[in-house]
Formats: sequence, C-alpha cells, structure tokens
Amino acid sequence: MHSDILQPVVALLVWTFVMWAWMYATRLPAISKYKIPLDSDVPPRELMNKLPPNVRWKADNYNHLMEAPTLFYAVAMTLAVTGAGSGVIATIAWAYVALRVLHSLVQATTNHIPTRFALFFLSSLVLAALVIKAAIVVF
Repeated sequence: MHSDILQPVVALLVWTFVMWAWMYATRLPAISKYKIPLDSDVPPRELMNKLPPNVRWKADNYNHLMEAPTLFYAVAMTLAVTGAGSGVIATIAWAYVALRVLHSLVQATTNHIPTRFALFFLSSLVLAALVIKAAIVVF
C-alpha cells in the first residue's frame, strides 16, 4: 500500500523530464544555428547567454524545477512516511504540481513575469500549507 501523495510527486518528476527534453530539443539546434562554441574556458552562462531568450527560458525553467520543488519532494516524503499523505493533503499536492506545470508553460513560452510570479507565489503558499501540515504531524 502506498500513500496517495506519491502520485503528484511522480507526476512532477515526469514533468521535470518533459522540460528537460524540451530544453534540449530547442537548445541543441540553437547552439548549432548560432554557432556557439562549446568551449570549457568560457563560463557556461556566458555561452548560453548568446542563445535567444525563448531558447534560454526552457533551461531557466528546468533549473527552477531543481529549486523549490525539492522542498515539495521532502515534505511529500515526510507526509507519505507518516501516513498523512492522502485525502485533502494529496489534493493540495496535486494543486502544487498543477501550479508548477503552469509556471513552466508560462516561463517556457511567453515568460510573462507578472503571470509567472503569481503562479510561483501561489505554488509557494500551497507548499507552505504542506509544510505546516507536516510540522503538525511530526511535532
């Protein structure tokens, strides 16, 4: 028997790899098109800044999926292990995943900062709710 909260965890992991594939599907052709040398003596950020913004946005989002979602994974595992990862809590976890996917889509396509910030802020509130629930459970 597994905790329901593991489903949104795996869904966000799958989404992260979707963004990884999208990043490389746009980045590799752009590196070739713009003849960007892969020179180890030049800082990677400097090389990637030569790419058009709409190509960089995918990589930026992939990096963002390595940041705040790591807290989601930790709190979700805590809730799963303590038996508190079902029902409303699993629904809240799904809301977090949905907000992160929407954040990714906005950042990777239009990169409209106010929309992106609103989605990030909302996802942070949802994440905070999960952390509060985990704190209540373990303390």
